[in-house]
Amino acid sequence: MMKLHYAITDIRGIEVGHAQDDEALTGCTVVLCRKGAVAGVDVRGGAPGTRETDLLNPINLVQKVHAIVLSGGSAFGLDAAGGVMRYLEEKKIGFKTPVANVPVVPSAILYDLNLGRADVRPDSALGYFAASRASSVPPAEGNVGAGTGASVGKIRGMKYAMKSGVGTWSVNINGVVVGVLVAVNAWGDVIDPNTGKKIAGLRSGTTLNWMKKNQARSTIKSNTVIGVIATNARLTKAEATKVAQMAQDGLAQAIRPAHTMYDGDTIFALATGEIKADVSTVGAFAAEVMAQGIVRAAKMARSAGGLMGLYTG
Repeated sequence: MMKLHYAITDIRGIEVGHAQDDEALTGCTVVLCRKGAVAGVDVRGGAPGTRETDLLNPINLVQKVHAIVLSGGSAFGLDAAGGVMRYLEEKKIGFKTPVANVPVVPSAILYDLNLGRADVRPDSALGYFAASRASSVPPAEGNVGAGTGASVGKIRGMKYAMKSGVGTWSVNINGVVVGVLVAVNAWGDVIDPNTGKKIAGLRSGTTLNWMKKNQARSTIKSNTVIGVIATNARLTKAEATKVAQMAQDGLAQAIRPAHTMYDGDTIFALATGEIKADVSTVGAFAAEVMAQGIVRAAKMARSAGGLMGLYTG
């Protein structure tokens, strides 16, 4: 049995690259699959920012993608995908057309303009740099890439919020490997699903209790959890979409409340097609690794931008 590093890169053919501006507290993360991977997506939050997600509908032509980009910078951060396309085009990777290879690079963004500098956002150059750094080694977690400016527990504003970041995790089910990489910028709190206790979020009580007393009176209305599930399973686009849907259950286990009108929660799924697998099993463990990845994102975040983080190592 293969040795797990408990990271999304445990799936052969999946690479991750981070790039960030530590002063501006923003960045982007690229999940590369140079040989292509069947992909699906589930968009469940009320305030999403995405690119090329319609292409992933099972009824549409293109079957495989070559990268997924997760980015800070709100809608401005969608520019990072252009740099990833440029990098892949240079490597002659893409959907073959009569005159060019067109890299297929869906992406999603989170809102981090309220931490660090609002006038600096991930752009095409930063996306290119992240792609150029992509490798199969276990990716860094915490204040890196798309999680550089991430925070949680913002119902009372940033004064009472906490720092979050990027997390990764994986599991091996009799040779079927399922992994996640997730950037956690939720409006709500991060909950340990094993104990039901809050581990990060609103620094005075819980978001749900505050909502009960005060309703959802928040000045922070742009947040979002964005992530990628990857597996070595052989899946169709419809099955990959189902896996992305089921992974959202893990998000709901670890974030309370989840999928609010202030979140743009978007989860992608990638299948490299190495091994036959039951889609329900893959989806069930996609939810498990998603919950663990979210917990990791909170636990590995350092203090930054005036917000307290849990990681002190």
